[in-house]
Amino acid sequence: MASKVLLVILLAFLSSYQSRGDTRNNNVESACELAPNRTFCEWSLSQSGGSAGAGPKNLSEIVMRYSLRQAKIVKGSISGGSSSGLSMQSQAIEDCNFLYGLTVDYLMASLAKLTNSTNSTVGWKSAVDIQSYLSAALTNQATCLEGLKLANVKLRQFSFTNGISNASDSVSSSLALMKKFFIAGKAPPKRSRSVHSRRLLSDDDFVSQYGSVDDGLPSWLSRADRRRLLQSSSGDGVLVGDVVTVAQDGSGNYTTITDAINAAANQSADRCVIYVTAGVYEEYVQIPKYKYNIMLIGDGIDVTVITGNRSVVDGWTTFNSATVAAVGQGFLARDITFENTAGAEKHQAVALRVGSDLSAFYRCSIKGYQDTLYTHSLRQFYRECDIYGTVDFIFGNAAVVFQSCNLLARKPMDQQQNLFTAQGRTDPNQNTGTSIVNCNVTAAPELVPVISSFPTYLGRPWKQYSRTVYIQSYLDSVVQPAGWLAWSGDFALSTLYYGEYANTGPGANTSQRVSWPGYRVMNNSDAQNFTVTSFIAGDTWLSSAAVPFDAGLL
Repeated sequence: MASKVLLVILLAFLSSYQSRGDTRNNNVESACELAPNRTFCEWSLSQSGGSAGAGPKNLSEIVMRYSLRQAKIVKGSISGGSSSGLSMQSQAIEDCNFLYGLTVDYLMASLAKLTNSTNSTVGWKSAVDIQSYLSAALTNQATCLEGLKLANVKLRQFSFTNGISNASDSVSSSLALMKKFFIAGKAPPKRSRSVHSRRLLSDDDFVSQYGSVDDGLPSWLSRADRRRLLQSSSGDGVLVGDVVTVAQDGSGNYTTITDAINAAANQSADRCVIYVTAGVYEEYVQIPKYKYNIMLIGDGIDVTVITGNRSVVDGWTTFNSATVAAVGQGFLARDITFENTAGAEKHQAVALRVGSDLSAFYRCSIKGYQDTLYTHSLRQFYRECDIYGTVDFIFGNAAVVFQSCNLLARKPMDQQQNLFTAQGRTDPNQNTGTSIVNCNVTAAPELVPVISSFPTYLGRPWKQYSRTVYIQSYLDSVVQPAGWLAWSGDFALSTLYYGEYANTGPGANTSQRVSWPGYRVMNNSDAQNFTVTSFIAGDTWLSSAAVPFDAGLL
């Protein structure tokens, strides 16, 4: 019934702006040519009397301001329609409230970058930042709707659902204009060869790059952080910087990770380093949107462990089931295990959810079963991490690169199939996707004895424009000859982008792969689009994060 009501709302809304076709003009039609819903895009632009003669920047601003108004309307309606309690339905509504709050933030940040430019165009870096924010804003709205449907929320009871389609289409239109005017056909600025080809592959290289450990500070601190943290308040050598220790035995500054995060400064431009000593921490950790540049450093994989067991079977939304959820920008983690122990029988149960822009994970382990790692949104990087799971265990809609990681399929429930990925791109103009480079794609020890009983695939299309690539990786025999699995019928098979390039191993043979229109065996030029440098501009920010990376192909 709820879906029928929503359909009636959408049809009524469509008729309201389709009847205004007489207000179109050539300038508007050209501006909207990349929009998935061109009719809506043209209508929203035509509401402004100045659109006929406006330039690219002004047209983009018109649509973006309209998007912000619509997002604020939805946000206000959610606040008025939400209910208290811990039911999955109330959680889904609160998730929407949270997600639309982020959407308003991202739209405001996009507008600021757009209008702060003093000339008629927008610089490459600002344009890509805006594209990333708008991609995340659109992802937030899709996540809201997905959560409402899975929780069986009766949509007609909440007025905010009336505006979700309107807000989504307006953000999609903003994204289309940014892509057309400031990104499509434009080349990123050239970087020096020394930066482009930099490869930090070992701890010896790392110490050489960032300094020795003779002063007692860990080698993972960047040189700038080390200078800042070596200041002392007196001759006793006490550090006066944002470095704190969490120890369960009381020997540190805090006994819980949550307390340490809560004590960190809000929106700090300085790194707050939280050293989490060996132990199993049974807590649900949140890195809120106003906590910038938090870094968690542990004593090693399976030595420092953050664990939980929330799942949808136990009444949690997928979004809220995460043991650790990071949203504040610039989040870093190293030498820690994140896990969800709910088990295969509890279905969706997230160990780590990440919506933190410019976030990175180095030598971490992420363990779960279905939906282990939720790479929700924005730009992310994973290096030398071990990721375990069963169904769709790396999923979401971030622009994310996995490099030199181990992806390990576990034993699922009877009659289940393993899927390494389920990427959730909903709009062709989003700069999102999953890039798996120089990784080891294999079976976990528990799956090996029964590997023939559980077909395992590289991925399936969760959303219409799903995008996933495997590049220069080792694909073990666990991978089925077809490689990929359909989600439902022919859904997304012509609109997805699935690619493989220069992989090795018994599962890398592409001769029996799927013949979908969206699947391709990539060439070198295709693969270059999904490197650290090209896909997430990682060469401009990962060095300051003190994380090793390969900037290009091997």
